[in-house]
Amino acid sequence: MKLTLVRHATLLVELDGRRVLVDPMLGTAGSAPPIEDTPNQVANPLVELPFPAAEVVSGVDLCLVTHLHEDHFDDAAAALLPRDTPLLTQPECASELRGQGFTAVTTEHPGWTMTRGRHGTGAIGEEMGAVSGWVLDGLYVAGDTVWCEEVRTALDRHRPRIVVVNAGGARFLEGDPITMTADDVRRVREATDAVIVVCHLEAINHCVEPRSAYGGIPDVLVPADGETLIL
Repeated sequence: MKLTLVRHATLLVELDGRRVLVDPMLGTAGSAPPIEDTPNQVANPLVELPFPAAEVVSGVDLCLVTHLHEDHFDDAAAALLPRDTPLLTQPECASELRGQGFTAVTTEHPGWTMTRGRHGTGAIGEEMGAVSGWVLDGLYVAGDTVWCEEVRTALDRHRPRIVVVNAGGARFLEGDPITMTADDVRRVREATDAVIVVCHLEAINHCVEPRSAYGGIPDVLVPADGETLIL
């Protein structure tokens, strides 16, 4: 399996001749406003793509959309993806994607299993809405979630060999983080023997923990934008 971190949570997964694009955010640096009521009020994304957006969507067999927040499926991605691209998403997002003109939206796909998570805690977590993770052939893409019982259940049930977590400790000015922190990743590390890949870093203004916060966690990979891992 080849896993390329494009930027933020945007991944390219190449497996058995299939090319899967995960959570495409393809806008140019500074093309979107900062997320409101969050630290570091500068325009998003904070960094450019490591290669052209058209290259990212080229030859995609399936696009996996874990949820429809702008940092996981933006206007640039919607404009670039052909309307007949197979899109796999959670049930809560299917009708909106169909409303954008995509003709091959599904909530099920052979080999893929949906998991759940919590996009924060308390009232903020509820307001952030439903999020999904997905499992295929030993790969568990956890999606935008903090450490929670749903993640523990997914690890226990599916016994993945590779776990991709969205970290950065994203947060608003008030309340707890809405994605994993370094402490959450340590909890994942304690719960599984899988290879852990950390992304969702240094690209959006409310992700406050840098890559260096994760470098001391044993057996955790923190790829750079554009880096390909052979797993």
